[in-house]
Amino acid sequence: MKWLRFAHQGRVGLGQLVGDTVHLHTGQMFENPQPTGDTLPLSEVELLAPCHPGKVIALWNNFKAAAEKNGWSAPSEPLYFLKSPNSYSHHLQAVIRPVPDIGRVVYEAELGIVIGRRGRDIPVEDADQHIFGFTCVNDVTAIELLRSDSSFEQWTRAKNFDGFTPFGPWIETDLDCTKAMVSAKVNGRERQNYPVTDMFFSPQELVAKLSRGMTLEAGDIISCGTSLGAMPWQNDAVVEVSIEGIGTLSNTMKETA
Repeated sequence: MKWLRFAHQGRVGLGQLVGDTVHLHTGQMFENPQPTGDTLPLSEVELLAPCHPGKVIALWNNFKAAAEKNGWSAPSEPLYFLKSPNSYSHHLQAVIRPVPDIGRVVYEAELGIVIGRRGRDIPVEDADQHIFGFTCVNDVTAIELLRSDSSFEQWTRAKNFDGFTPFGPWIETDLDCTKAMVSAKVNGRERQNYPVTDMFFSPQELVAKLSRGMTLEAGDIISCGTSLGAMPWQNDAVVEVSIEGIGTLSNTMKETA
């Protein structure tokens, strides 16, 4: 089941995608939305970010292949940072390169876990009850800013420029993560392709571990980290993040709006 938010003729709506048709709903996505009986063709709506996360929790070093290649130790706990609401953007929205020049900007194709039910200190066996679904995320990074000051690694600055967290195009509630593959194409050429099962921590383990002492709210997203193949994103290049069973998130890097 695919849930989305859209704009159409000056209004914002909520819908469920069936084939190429959006079935309109009222209410809140995570609180028993009700069908209106009205529909719209997908081709006639502008897709928006499918939810409003209070926070995006993004993982670092969560894939075994990347850790092995880079010589990183296996983490004993999830290693993460936060991405702020100003960084959120949606399917087909241009990502604007910040000025003045900040050096290389890298795309990272990732699986996003969408929380649907509030919880804290969640047992791993109950984690599925708090997962609403999954989406595609591009965790954009100004890579040269991370360690530009030897006294302080600037994760917040490097990850949180306006538009640096595209996600969407919708939320899929029925995804088999044991079979899902995450890929990234740049101008149609594949650059990333890796299995979700290569994660150090499964989606359920991430929900349980990240909720220890930190409340997860409905709409929050856990961005699961990336694997091999993330590269600099050049101006006017189209990056497509695809996950089997969900769909494709497409964005273009632009020098100016």
